[in-house]
Amino acid sequence: MKTVVAAALGECVHVAGVLNFLRMAERAGWRAVFLGPAVPVGEVIHAARQEQADLVAVSYRLTPENGERLLAEFAEEADELREQGVRFAFGGTPPVAERAGGLGFFERVFDGTQPVEEIIAYLKGEEYAGRAAASCPQTAVERIRWKAPYPILRHHFGLPTMEQTCQGIAQIAEARVLDVISLGTDQDAQENFFHPSRQDPRRKGAGGVPVRSAEDYRALYAASRCGNYPLLRTYAGTDDLLRLAEMYVETIHNAWCAIPIFWFNQMDGRGPWELTGSIREHQRVMAWHGERGIPVEVNEPHHWALRDAPDVVFCAAAFLSAYNARAFGVRDYIAQLMFNSPPGLGDSMDLARMLAVRDLIEPLAGEDFRIWRQTRTGLLSYPLDVDAARSHLATSIYLQMVLRPHIVHVVAHCEAHHAATASDVIEACKLARRAIENGLNGQPDMTRDPAIAERREELVSEARVLIEAIRALAGEGVDDPLTDPATLTQAVTVGLLDAPHLGRNRFARGQIVTRIDARGACVAVDDRGRPLTERERIALLAYQTGTR
Repeated sequence: MKTVVAAALGECVHVAGVLNFLRMAERAGWRAVFLGPAVPVGEVIHAARQEQADLVAVSYRLTPENGERLLAEFAEEADELREQGVRFAFGGTPPVAERAGGLGFFERVFDGTQPVEEIIAYLKGEEYAGRAAASCPQTAVERIRWKAPYPILRHHFGLPTMEQTCQGIAQIAEARVLDVISLGTDQDAQENFFHPSRQDPRRKGAGGVPVRSAEDYRALYAASRCGNYPLLRTYAGTDDLLRLAEMYVETIHNAWCAIPIFWFNQMDGRGPWELTGSIREHQRVMAWHGERGIPVEVNEPHHWALRDAPDVVFCAAAFLSAYNARAFGVRDYIAQLMFNSPPGLGDSMDLARMLAVRDLIEPLAGEDFRIWRQTRTGLLSYPLDVDAARSHLATSIYLQMVLRPHIVHVVAHCEAHHAATASDVIEACKLARRAIENGLNGQPDMTRDPAIAERREELVSEARVLIEAIRALAGEGVDDPLTDPATLTQAVTVGLLDAPHLGRNRFARGQIVTRIDARGACVAVDDRGRPLTERERIALLAYQTGTR
């Protein structure tokens, strides 16, 4: 294990930056020795020899002129150590860092503007030039492992024209704050890409970038080949799913597939497939990506939550997502966990719900099925006031850090007003990165809150009741009800899986009523507003539908 000795030099007592650097060093495998604030030059040199330091990191955050004189003295006294192979790094404010760099003594000078990735790369002995794709891993799993313990960041981006979107992608890449750009494409790109006759020129660019050819996708990918070389990914689409999947991999090297089980079809008006057929197609797409070792995100549970479904349905849907992914050969599964949906959820109950999901899906993990946690802020939860929205973004992500996510899907603070521009994305990522750093640096253990623990246990138990009720729907000869499209369809049509927003939907029952209770949890209630346990709700459904 290599040793790094660090101190605030001379009369400087500001050690926050030094301690942050040492925390990163420890995570990168170093033995860290902190000498404290206001350490004389001689003591630093002595400690470096005594500890047999491989790296000495010093900081100074006061007047640049004083700092330059002190650092020159330090460089003169430490030169013998440098000749013996000890490395030296400096960190301070930009004015002092400029003077430090001018001395030509320090191997690396940090002025606070460098991204976390650059510091991690330095500590791991890797080059972070940002000029070659080889310096930034180009698959999702490699990038997650490279950046750990920091999560990789993902953000949605797509503007109404190809030109705007290409320019924005390049701007985001050069800012080096984002790891994965999720291409937001318009509806015709998702549904009618291979059917020009079905495309409507009047809605071109509505909701995203109007990609109309494989060359368009290649142009978007080419725009990302700068800065920190972010990965690209995009929607699975709503028709011609396997043809789209092949093209995405060929043109943008799709970082992972994101696909639902029950949605993006006639039920939600997003595509031409009826419910059972779309479930079968979605499972085929999972299998196709699994065969090729490409990660898959089943973005299912939050679609129920966005329609005000109860927490129990959210948790059961999350289990079905992971269960189906594993059943159809996915090896790297990305579990999307959208917080703040429905918007009225209390933070403690929201966290309990996510912990319950983790409890339900983690037993599925194994050597051939790895689970990567992805968290995000609820799209519908943002206030219109931009200052309040910035605060909401930061506090939501801080809460998400309790789960130690591998991926944070950042949702820009402007989304309640307009689709994020490149500048909005960059600002949102900077806000997110600070919240993440705060979360990693000594966050209290919120999982020990008794109310959270109680709700977590309750949801696991209730979700299992619902899952078993879905199993019981299967007819004779069905090997696995939880992957059988007909059984899963029936779970929706009879109302086991239901949401208030599905009222008058021809595929769903749409009669469930939910409320945010006094705890801040989203629960199903009867016609008098009384909360229902899952057994009570299922029994009431059986009575109403005449199935018992």
